Amino acid sequence: MKTPAFSPIGRRRFLQGTAAALAGAWTEHGVGGHAQAAEALGRQSGAIARENSKPGDDWQLTRVKLDKAARGYRTPAVEGYCSHQSIAAGETLDIMVSAEPARPVTLEIFRMGYYGGRGARRMTTLGPLPGKTQRLPEPSSRRAQECRWEPSTRLTIPSDWLSGVYLGRLSTVSPNAYEPRWQSYVVFIVRDRRPADILFQCSDNTWQAYNRWPDAYSLYSNPAGVQKSGVDVSFDRPYGRYLQMECMAPHFSVGSGEFLYWEFPLCYWLEQHGYDVTYCSNHDLLTPERGLSCRTLLSVGHDEYWDLRQYHSVKRLIDGGVNTLFLSGNTCCYVSPFTPSSSGRPDRLISRAGRYGGLNAAEAAAGMGPFPIEDAPNENLIIGARTTLPFDGCGDWIVTHPEHWMFGGTGMKKGDSIPGLVGWEWHGDPADLPGLQVVAEGIVQSKTGLWHTAAWREKVTGSPKKDLIGPEGVALSGDLTPARWTATIYDGPKGNFVFNASTCWWVQGLASPPGHVPPWDHWVRPHGPDARVQRITANLLRRSLAARA
Repeated sequence: MKTPAFSPIGRRRFLQGTAAALAGAWTEHGVGGHAQAAEALGRQSGAIARENSKPGDDWQLTRVKLDKAARGYRTPAVEGYCSHQSIAAGETLDIMVSAEPARPVTLEIFRMGYYGGRGARRMTTLGPLPGKTQRLPEPSSRRAQECRWEPSTRLTIPSDWLSGVYLGRLSTVSPNAYEPRWQSYVVFIVRDRRPADILFQCSDNTWQAYNRWPDAYSLYSNPAGVQKSGVDVSFDRPYGRYLQMECMAPHFSVGSGEFLYWEFPLCYWLEQHGYDVTYCSNHDLLTPERGLSCRTLLSVGHDEYWDLRQYHSVKRLIDGGVNTLFLSGNTCCYVSPFTPSSSGRPDRLISRAGRYGGLNAAEAAAGMGPFPIEDAPNENLIIGARTTLPFDGCGDWIVTHPEHWMFGGTGMKKGDSIPGLVGWEWHGDPADLPGLQVVAEGIVQSKTGLWHTAAWREKVTGSPKKDLIGPEGVALSGDLTPARWTATIYDGPKGNFVFNASTCWWVQGLASPPGHVPPWDHWVRPHGPDARVQRITANLLRRSLAARA
């Protein structure tokens, strides 16, 4: 198919001054003014600040039609996927689109960021493309749904497209005024090799692990059990409607994976404040080279599925002096090796093949495993803590070590809490690492029902008969099973440090950009942007950037 032309991008407009880059700077908790905010920022005259000085555009979906026959997981009126998880300037991206009934389709591509509060900038518009209805695949012997759709368009990434997360808005072209247009997204990451202050690692392995497209084909749709091995998921298919939390009206994010829920608020906040940030996929850290050229690595949101090579790369980064901030929960929980597609393309399938740290007796009793990989290293050796049973629940983030430098300027005291910030998955079981400090901790309660056993009560409280009473920091769920979450920090070997926020919801305290719907679960919700979360994050970034300046 002939490659459609796309509109050239206008010349970049440079900043009128540092004040323009800081126009949306947050109000500090306990301190005032833009001066303190500016001190925390990255390279103010850099590419991110220049890019975000350009005007933003409307990028959100307006009309989405879910297919009830597929249990509302997909949007067959228009849907698509991309040939790469991430791609570099000069490389060619294939974009596969299906429309049912067949209709012409336009594709607007947006770079996500701040852009004066709009949240994205339109980079180009392709089409109308000749839309066609493309066939659903037959599942493989391991239940993988691998589409073999024809490319609807091919796009060579322009050299002036900055690294970032890019959404493509697909819109059908209606044949007359009486038929509406229908919309969905495709998503891809533009990566680069430039040294940067911050490397933002998207959690796209986890997006795919939870992707049920077309109806029930995620890693959690395994007939053998939701926490078993033996099935694959493919990147060669659209992202369906996100269904981990029904409350989030996720049909208006269909096609974007989990980016808009767990990662976009951090992207928006970092670019609002001009931090020098570049972006990559999980796949881009199968080797450490990309991360070693940056000062700070960010794990963001829900970062559950890691290839073993990714674990060893991040260990290499920490050992090499890269500061690492796990602004995430349930991180590096499952070993998820990449394997080739059925057509031989490398690294287009993932599976659940092991538990980092190995299965313990409680996890096995809860139905996890068995797994073919039994000797994966414990994730707490890099994170500082790890995922523990029960996995989910929500509650307050409670400070236990307010003297630590990360709390400077927050005014927080021991026992102060940030409401609803812990959710819906976390880390506990701190590692025995030299100098590791627990900076915040509390009790979550979850839905596994384990609290009804004396052994679990004794594990949590020290007594098989003791009840746990008190609202502060308690995260509620169906069966009220408590477990302890811990936020930690420890020093790396070269003046660097590793911080573990111990919650998927940390970024909810940074920003609530357009198109973002705050989550809630187990009767608990985060309250949105909080000046204390912003200040703690700014303190961590300030220290991390100074450490390798």
